[in-house]
Amino acid sequence: MDLPEQFEQEPMNEEAEEQIAPADAEHAASSSGQEPAAAPQTETLTDLPLVEVPAASIDSKPAIDSEAQIPSELPPVEAAVEGPAWYVIHCYSGYENKVRHNLEQRIETMGMKDKIFDVVIPTQEEIEVKDGKRRTVERHIFPGYVLVNLESWYVVRNTPGVTGFVGMGNNPTPLRPEEVSQIVKRMEAEAPTVKVTFKVGERVRIVDGPFNDFRGMVAEIDMERTKVRVMVSFFGRETPVELDFLQVEKS
Repeated sequence: MDLPEQFEQEPMNEEAEEQIAPADAEHAASSSGQEPAAAPQTETLTDLPLVEVPAASIDSKPAIDSEAQIPSELPPVEAAVEGPAWYVIHCYSGYENKVRHNLEQRIETMGMKDKIFDVVIPTQEEIEVKDGKRRTVERHIFPGYVLVNLESWYVVRNTPGVTGFVGMGNNPTPLRPEEVSQIVKRMEAEAPTVKVTFKVGERVRIVDGPFNDFRGMVAEIDMERTKVRVMVSFFGRETPVELDFLQVEKS
């Protein structure tokens, strides 16, 4: 079956249609006596207004605050220590002598005498009266603490028995010179202190002097003068008697 002539023509492609369409429009406009409509103009980059940028803003680089820069190399912790200083290390109470012995051994075996200069346990002599007998004992001023004069920390930190340094975080805090002077002054005191085992209101027994073996009630304790006032009963009447700490004991 033969198709009519108009159906045998090949369809035009889109580009041909676009080329013909403007021509037809111009022909139609000329036949009608009207001027053809102007094609819409496309705005290009060359048509946009130029914005002038100062040369200084192009060439200049953003300023960098030198104080805000992170240093490439941080100094080690021990670099902050300038010269020897006294530090306080913590240990278990009652193990102060053992820690000192361990430290002295490590200083000797590791050759650290030029970094660790002295290890001190602050103590002072004390007189106590027990069972009517006086005896002088050495009491730790700061139980659980040892003083070390040093420049290097790692040997001390890794010593058996040492639980840490006194200070903030990982940075031990050295003692101030006046603090060291106060501790040394207490250690070098000529007169030993007297240990008081009684309190105000407790009953005590007089163990020395003219009132030996009398009993009474503690009315006042004077730590500065190391005196105690005891109320002793004489013929049914309470009489205050001032005695030395060493003349009484807890009954």
